[in-house]
Amino acid sequence: MAGRRLPAELGYVLPLLGLMLAAFVLPIGLMLARSVLNPGPPPEPTLEHYQALLETAVYLRVLGRTFRIALVTTVACALLGYPLAYWMRGLPPQRQVLAVALVVLPFWISILVRTYAWIVVLGNAGLVNRLLLDLGLVAAPVAFLYNETGVIIGTTNVLLPFLVLPLFAAMLRIDPRLLQAAESLGASRFTVFRRVFFPLSLPALAAGAILVFILTFGFYITPAILGGGRVPMVANALDLLINQFARWEAAAALSTILLVVTLVCFALSRWVGARGATS
Repeated sequence: MAGRRLPAELGYVLPLLGLMLAAFVLPIGLMLARSVLNPGPPPEPTLEHYQALLETAVYLRVLGRTFRIALVTTVACALLGYPLAYWMRGLPPQRQVLAVALVVLPFWISILVRTYAWIVVLGNAGLVNRLLLDLGLVAAPVAFLYNETGVIIGTTNVLLPFLVLPLFAAMLRIDPRLLQAAESLGASRFTVFRRVFFPLSLPALAAGAILVFILTFGFYITPAILGGGRVPMVANALDLLINQFARWEAAAALSTILLVVTLVCFALSRWVGARGATS
């Protein structure tokens, strides 16, 4: 009977499998092939494209800057997102729904609109600089834009919900009886948080932080706008290599490095999730 159902089941799966192969597997395979083949006839295996990336100071600076911005953005999202998720957990159910709606609200607004809004807020004549000048805290406008500071602020604003929402969901799954048992044994609220609640929520925090790091590492729109072309990251470098210089092999090698970093971060996230599930 199962043998008779097999062709029908394959008929349902094959279109989706074909779409996955054509839309995802084939482009990635072509990219990997370009990164390790010499385009000259006949194509020959080579690692010179990776060697050129590692020997070119510009690419190394771009990779280093991308790592730095991704790391700082991840730390900023963790420092802002964990207290926010913890505060949301302590709200009554109706207010929790309202808080979640406010966190999700930025997804309803175009990322371009949100990014350009930061120019209005952080520009030399923006709201923040005007307030600082009026209060006499600075003598000249502070350069928040077109540098790494502006990129980190904008990127943190865009990616913060990606950490808050899963972290809040994980906090809700923590059994409150564990906290009550610790309090009944004489532990203070701070001790309960430090010894019980925080260790239980740490795997979700780590997984959310890794997700933010992955998204930041391949971010394009916000760094391009708030960086003003002065803070090139990996995605911006790929845009230049493909659309302006037509250096497909170098772009493929840089994309492969980005893919490897993403896969390593994904494996780390799965490992952290597995440890959290077994602890």
